[in-house]
Amino acid sequence: MKSERRVKHQRFRQAVLGGFIFLATCKSHAALEATPAPPHEAASEVTVTATRVPEPVDRIPVSISVVSGGELRARDAWEMASALSGVSGVEAPAGGDAGPSSAVPSFWGLHEFDAFLLVMDDIPWGGAFNPAIPTLNLNDVQRVEVLKGAAPVMYGATSFVGVVHVLHYPAGKAADTADLALGNYDSARGSAAFALPRWSNYRQSFAASGESHGFADKREKVSDGRLLYRGALDVGRGQLQMDVSASLVRDVPLSPVIREGTALTRRTPLDANFNPADAGIDENKLQLTIGYSHPTPRGTWATLASFSRSHVDDVRAFLHPDLSGAADTQNQNRTILDDYLDTHLASHFGRATLLVGADLLYGYGRQTTLNGNNAYTVPLDGSVVPPPTTQLPVNEIGYVSDKRLFAGQYVQLDWKPDTRWDLAAGVRLNETRDSKFVSDLTLPPFTPTRQYAAQQASRDNIRPTETLGVSDRVWVDGKDEAVLYADYRNAFKPAALDFGPDDGRLSYQAEVFHMDFNNLVVRTESGLLTNAAAERLKGAELEARYRIRDDLIVVANYAYHDARFTQYRLFDSDANAYVDVAGKQLPLSPRHLASAGILYAPPHGFNTTLVLTYAGRRFLDEENVAPVGGYAKCDATLGYSVGHYQLSLEGSNVTNQRPPVSASEFGSESFYRMNARTLWVRFAYQEL
Repeated sequence: MKSERRVKHQRFRQAVLGGFIFLATCKSHAALEATPAPPHEAASEVTVTATRVPEPVDRIPVSISVVSGGELRARDAWEMASALSGVSGVEAPAGGDAGPSSAVPSFWGLHEFDAFLLVMDDIPWGGAFNPAIPTLNLNDVQRVEVLKGAAPVMYGATSFVGVVHVLHYPAGKAADTADLALGNYDSARGSAAFALPRWSNYRQSFAASGESHGFADKREKVSDGRLLYRGALDVGRGQLQMDVSASLVRDVPLSPVIREGTALTRRTPLDANFNPADAGIDENKLQLTIGYSHPTPRGTWATLASFSRSHVDDVRAFLHPDLSGAADTQNQNRTILDDYLDTHLASHFGRATLLVGADLLYGYGRQTTLNGNNAYTVPLDGSVVPPPTTQLPVNEIGYVSDKRLFAGQYVQLDWKPDTRWDLAAGVRLNETRDSKFVSDLTLPPFTPTRQYAAQQASRDNIRPTETLGVSDRVWVDGKDEAVLYADYRNAFKPAALDFGPDDGRLSYQAEVFHMDFNNLVVRTESGLLTNAAAERLKGAELEARYRIRDDLIVVANYAYHDARFTQYRLFDSDANAYVDVAGKQLPLSPRHLASAGILYAPPHGFNTTLVLTYAGRRFLDEENVAPVGGYAKCDATLGYSVGHYQLSLEGSNVTNQRPPVSASEFGSESFYRMNARTLWVRFAYQEL
């Protein structure tokens, strides 16, 4: 049975997050990076994602997980999938439609590429359109903060089911490391990050990384490089900062596997690639950030501005779902501009902190597409490399121009009446505008005659979003504490461009959540959009960490997700009728997720890390007739350190599991498998 393309969650949404989220923690030193607390206080990590100003994570009534840079380096987690593997209830399988450099994170059972917000050093990274994961820089990271659910006040309409905030070391500080690794499939990668010499009161740091990564599919490849320069200068009573980031991505994509009936087809080999000979996803991105903060009589005033320019050439093809061997090619050329401005004043009144601010996010995307419908037919055994698109006829020319503007004014109050209670409340007025022009020119023989169609539309939204939360520190004993909290969030998201305590050694947090999506827009078989869908996400998550000693940590996570359609009439093209899938489980949404790991990282001698992750049974389709079993994935490292130097053996997906982990929105009924086993030998240097 064939059905229309899956629900397009990036369209306009209205959502309400409600319920009771509770946290029980015995907060201690951050994993592998400790900052001692005064003896009479519980030690706690400091975060900025939920409030824009530094706050202890245990005093914020939202669900936030923090992954320290020390842990990332101990596990050699250099891409998003491994970086988030220890966060409860979050999946981030590598690859997807954006290429092998990307990933498809999911929160609370919603498996959509653009349902979350990616932030890097306080800047929405691709926030006006889609998360810019291929250009994300995970070198020289100080910590990663993961906020579950929407951030309706701080980030408004650009965040929905979660925020991943990557924070690098500030100017003048760095991890002070360098490494080089060689892997199977002729792979190599390296990185370096150091604080540069000071010039008077000017502080600076520099980080660079690059890789050439092969895969089991001999044509699939990643070749990329990333640079980050950070500078800071004391000016008057304040601080002026400047960041310059550059990314060069050269991906050769794999081909997704087509679903045939209730399972993935076996008529194509495991790693067959049906893309044209010149297939590639090439991106050049430059970004400049300038910020200034200074004290005033009413508080600290901070302003941050960012300017980003990206150019992408995207050439590939997708097999027809009938498995006839026919393929449609696409040759896309697009330019994306992303500009961001935020200014806010943080004032302290006794036990209260008042944050008042405004921000502006501007995005412009322009894309020209040269399509070859039925451009070639190839044998399904993958034995033939298709010709390049330069030798194939073009029978469809498309053009898209999209301007997006997100503006907001926000107020958030954080009141701590005593050492036990914390009340946080905020409201934001969102003004969004989307102006879009689309044209499509089709040529014979794709259509009997030359046909041209164009459409222009704009949409404005003005509406508030709110958050309200309260936390109660019910028990404190030295470094140990227990905190209960609950919060309510109301948010929306417009469309994206469719392109047991013992001296503070144990920490754990648990949450239950309930989120409703309404007014979801889905695409009909004719390509038109209609309001047709609603969803409900609910479940519970547990995240625990036990520090046996300073260099030995054990972690364990479990999540139960119940993500279902509450309203959706799916069009079945075979039956030529609509099918009601209300009550069905969302595609690729497992009920059970779990992970466990051990991190042994002494300063000298042998060291090792082991992380096991499990994803339970799920469905490939909306009608829940195509189930796929659960899988377990294992990542491990084994090394030896002497002085400044370390030699290690590392493996990702060492058991070589190859289940489907993400769906293609370009190829009908097509899915991407987990990457095959990757092995590395790594040599590293670190300042002590």
